[in-house]
Amino acid sequence: MSLYETVIIIRQETSTQQVEALADTFEDIVKQSGGSVKKRENWGLRSLAYKIKKNKKGHYILLNIEAPPTAIHEMERVMRLNEDILRYLTLRIDEIDEGPSIPAQNLARIERSTKGFSSKTEDTKNSERKEDEKKKVETTLVKAEKTEVKVEGEA
Repeated sequence: MSLYETVIIIRQETSTQQVEALADTFEDIVKQSGGSVKKRENWGLRSLAYKIKKNKKGHYILLNIEAPPTAIHEMERVMRLNEDILRYLTLRIDEIDEGPSIPAQNLARIERSTKGFSSKTEDTKNSERKEDEKKKVETTLVKAEKTEVKVEGEA
């Protein structure tokens, strides 16, 4: 059996559950034809380089497939009939990479950096609030001491 790599772009209006259902459908088609999906990655909603059928964004799915050519033809036929599929590209490859693809690595890196960034900003905001509260308390104490001294001096 041959090895293939397929990238599918799905309309931005479809929900993530519908995107996963479409990917499951294509996986079932390959399995029924005697093949198997070795790797499946959801790259999420990404901006397109140019508008395709009035869409600026699309859900990207990567499928690494080991199947006979007839399975690929059937899967592509179903893709052409589905209105939610904006584009697809299937390439025959020599071997399947076991690790995550470059877009999946970038997506994971972005998620890690935003999680760390948001928690750091929350921590710095909390510490700044505490410092501001301490300064307010100190200034009110100093003002209170000054007014007490003036009252004692006048009496």
